[in-house]
Amino acid sequence: MPPRLHTDLAYEGELRRIREMLLMMGAKVEEMLGQAMKALVERDSELADRTLYIDRQINRLELEVDDLCLRVLARRQPVASDLRFITTALKVVTDLERMGDMGVNICERVMELNEEPPLKPYVEVVHMAEAAQEMLREALDAFVAGDADRAAAIVERDSKVDAYYAAIFRELLTYMMENPRNIYRATREQSIAKYIERIADHATNLAEMVVFMVRGKDIRHVGKLERRASTRAAPAAAAVTDDSDASLRDLAETGRLKP
Repeated sequence: MPPRLHTDLAYEGELRRIREMLLMMGAKVEEMLGQAMKALVERDSELADRTLYIDRQINRLELEVDDLCLRVLARRQPVASDLRFITTALKVVTDLERMGDMGVNICERVMELNEEPPLKPYVEVVHMAEAAQEMLREALDAFVAGDADRAAAIVERDSKVDAYYAAIFRELLTYMMENPRNIYRATREQSIAKYIERIADHATNLAEMVVFMVRGKDIRHVGKLERRASTRAAPAAAAVTDDSDASLRDLAETGRLKP
């Protein structure tokens, strides 16, 4: 359902400006992730360092969106779908800002990895980043178009990114067990994969908020419960979860795996 146009042109312009700034923030997050992966594959630390500054632009846009949303709430006193749009925008901007923070973390890990010989080709982690980028792009498009069906489909795709993370984790754990000298590089690549997985989670949040904005139905916890039930039904696939991150840290700290 496309957004309804208002006869008050100034009001309509404010709503359009909010949409445009949110799309710009999303584009900046995509740019950060894409540039970070390029810096990783090409071992270009200067590119990773330059990419860090995109986060400043994302932070500035966050403040502008927050300010405009609050002014619209105070001056226009929106109701019904307009109110859901504004409140959703206030939440979306927070998720996008956190994705920018994840991008900063990725760039920092990339610069650390570029100081070391490559552990292995970065094929899986790049594919994982592309999947997360696509989720973000689709979620923002669904937000602007007011397309709840499209947004709901994005929620289901989070499991693909989770599967990438599980496979990367298992492979890196093998490298660590084979040679303690691999620990430094393996833990940093694992961190990059985890940050990408978190970006996909935030994109999922965006998609769930779009469904609420359009239908007035909150599917957030319903989706999580269904995913947990699916995970319990397939324990082998669920072997790598957030608990595994703690296991990796514990393993890296044991005496037999010290570099």
